[in-house]
Amino acid sequence: MSRKPKKGYFVKGHFVAEGSELDQELKLAMKWGQSTSKTDAKRESEELQELGEALLTLRSDLFKPLPLSDKLQDALADAKRITNFEGKRRQMQFIGKLMRLQDPATLEAVRHALELQRLGHSHDTEQLHLAEEWRDRLIESDEAVQTWIAQHPGTDIQQLRALVRQARKDAPPPDKAAVSQGLAPRQGRAYREIFQMVKSTLKASDTPQVQTEEDRDE
Repeated sequence: MSRKPKKGYFVKGHFVAEGSELDQELKLAMKWGQSTSKTDAKRESEELQELGEALLTLRSDLFKPLPLSDKLQDALADAKRITNFEGKRRQMQFIGKLMRLQDPATLEAVRHALELQRLGHSHDTEQLHLAEEWRDRLIESDEAVQTWIAQHPGTDIQQLRALVRQARKDAPPPDKAAVSQGLAPRQGRAYREIFQMVKSTLKASDTPQVQTEEDRDE
């Protein structure tokens, strides 16, 4: 029984099977040569290599669903194990080459996953700053306590008021020397517990911003 011949073509005496890695590389090189300048081609190549490097930092829950080729996944795994500088550099060049073989849909999925990770970090940072702002407001005024309770009716009011009272008692007197040196005074346990309470509540409700008394009057 004769085997069905593979479809392909010859380049400089070498047979190139259609759909093979070499076929994809040649077609990509042809595309760059016809539709883009050498400068644009170099820029695109560098961008894809940087994209490949960024994949090494991607969280596993965002990385696993990506439709990357097996060869690229293996190359990324090897890159994480390589510690030698020159070896790492060569491996990243190889990853850049493999990235150029990924289809546009895969590259778009990679960019989307990296953007999701970036936004996630940004959102976490905003939440921490928001919790710090609320903690300071709660300790500063009873009006802020009332506003918090109105916005978060599930709050343990008795515990919150007790923590606020204790934090105010524990507040160290202002130290002009420390302030001038940019040193923060040591805070008591209630101060830290208010922050944890606020942070947990904000995370559960995902409150986008602090509503001040001025905001409510507008």
